[in-house]
Amino acid sequence: MKIFLIVFSGFFIFSPVLFAGDIGSDCKFKGQKLFGKIQFVNSFPDFKVQIVNSFPDLKVQQVASFPNDCGKWQIVNSFPDFKVQIVNSFPDFKIQYVNSFPGVP
Repeated sequence: MKIFLIVFSGFFIFSPVLFAGDIGSDCKFKGQKLFGKIQFVNSFPDFKVQIVNSFPDLKVQQVASFPNDCGKWQIVNSFPDFKVQIVNSFPDFKIQYVNSFPGVP
């Protein structure tokens, strides 16, 4: 987590800010694991993601079963582990689809 130091009239205020793409080495973002069953939604997502071709925060591999490792996503229509909305700007984090070696780069 990154810390902002704000100077206001001579006083120092520390403000912890979770930046976009701040995925931990444990493959968690805001305490939520980033693997498992996911559902794409248009509203009320758990996370907003942007699909990119380079410099991702997470490399994602779509799998048909056993999404047990970091970056492995099984797409479902019901009972997801978390919900994702695809956006073009202001994402929580950026993903890149890969065929092998998913996870945090």
